[in-house]
Amino acid sequence: MTERNDERLATTGRTDRPADSVAAKLKAPRFLESATVKIGHAFGERIDDAVRSRHRGRLRRVGWDHALDAPELAYAEGTFPVRQGNALELLVDGAEALPAIAAEIARAESYVHLAGWFFSPELHLSREEEPVVVRNLLAELAERVDVRVLSWKGAPIPVFKPSQREVREMLEALSHHTKIQAHADGCTGFTHCHHEKLVVVDGRVAFVGGIDLTLDGGDPWDTPSHIARGGIGWHDAAVRIEGPAVADVEQHFRVRWHGATREVLPQPLVSDEAGGVEAQIVRTVPARVYRALHTGDYSILESYVGALRSAERFIYLENQFLWSPEIVAILADKLEDPPSDDFRVVVLLPARANDGADISRGQVAALIHAADETTRFLACTVYARERNLRDPVYVHSKIGMVDDRWLTLGSANLNAHSLFHDTEVNVVTLDEKVARAARVRLWSEHLELPAEEIEDADPIQLIDEHWERIASEQLELLENGEPLTHRLVKLPGVSRRRRRLIGPLQSHLYDV
Repeated sequence: MTERNDERLATTGRTDRPADSVAAKLKAPRFLESATVKIGHAFGERIDDAVRSRHRGRLRRVGWDHALDAPELAYAEGTFPVRQGNALELLVDGAEALPAIAAEIARAESYVHLAGWFFSPELHLSREEEPVVVRNLLAELAERVDVRVLSWKGAPIPVFKPSQREVREMLEALSHHTKIQAHADGCTGFTHCHHEKLVVVDGRVAFVGGIDLTLDGGDPWDTPSHIARGGIGWHDAAVRIEGPAVADVEQHFRVRWHGATREVLPQPLVSDEAGGVEAQIVRTVPARVYRALHTGDYSILESYVGALRSAERFIYLENQFLWSPEIVAILADKLEDPPSDDFRVVVLLPARANDGADISRGQVAALIHAADETTRFLACTVYARERNLRDPVYVHSKIGMVDDRWLTLGSANLNAHSLFHDTEVNVVTLDEKVARAARVRLWSEHLELPAEEIEDADPIQLIDEHWERIASEQLELLENGEPLTHRLVKLPGVSRRRRRLIGPLQSHLYDV
């Protein structure tokens, strides 16, 4: 239910013992370790099997179980078509994305539609001497065009954030003394939310991604250099869309706006072609939430399942959560029976998930086990650095890549909330040029290498010679309490034994 909260730095201790003392005790600990690892994985897999069976039953009842059986790389059989003639621009980190969003909003001539999990009226979209502030920008704009803002209604239990009271107060602060039309949408289940982050301007341009226009849990403004600033850094991404696919983003907003307000907005017009990129808008809309989508839409799940199963050389994922047993099972199958000897899976996750649950580490443990201690699987995180100082960087992006052939980016985490229960919006393209350019852009940031050194290099070679080496070296520095020399660190605190069992158990509490 909760999207963002403060993240705490996770470190591990280290105790040195005399070599003869360790040698004398090696036999029993190894036997116990082997036994407990097997037990942990056996129970973890039993729990995951039960969760997958429950999810399949739900989808079968609404005619969407084919989403779990997608066999190959292809666009989803969702409610939105594949659109030709689009332009997609990847915007990495808040310093690039937020000013771009502000600039397009300011250019609006007819209307602006915004949907998000939560908003902060006081958020600065630029960091100049005279910053662009969310409330001020929208209030000024609303004097001449329609401005509609749709937020999730909030958590019904005040212990979770944002509470319904906080949402009411936020909407009042945003719209008071303005012509902004701001509403809360509660058309989800008791423990679920509206989670997409989207902006539509004049039906001409749309933004889809992971960046919330809020300060709740952390400031989304950060730069690719991720300099330590005495607080949590933030890594995120969005995509700017022009062309026919914008109409599908707008149609999704239209359905949700009607559900929240009963106002019927005009049918969106399909824009002229704006580029040469083929793309599809995919989403999660639970069944029986909206009359217009009685059987729901689970095309984000379908898209991920088909793409991951089709992987031939590598899978790269950036996500806030890696909790979904469906996704983890596919990754584990690929690692246990790889399509080639040099097949690799790399995931970038937060050092610690925001609500205190270490479910991702349980699934990471399962993937380490599936890879059988080889270098086929690597889980990393990133830290902000400045001389001897370091701060965690919260990985909030939701990006998937397969073989430089498939790219998705949007609001969906890899958990049950995003794939089955919350409302989400992603964009997918099979354009190899766009997918490869996105990988080069992101890997350049994480590896601290110029893009020119990456674009012509083999991805597997980069993983083995740079990702694996750098991340392992930095984890050792972290565990020893020494200053980091690079921002990329192997994910700390992963236990193949304890996490594998606890992760699935926690998922019943956090991800139902």
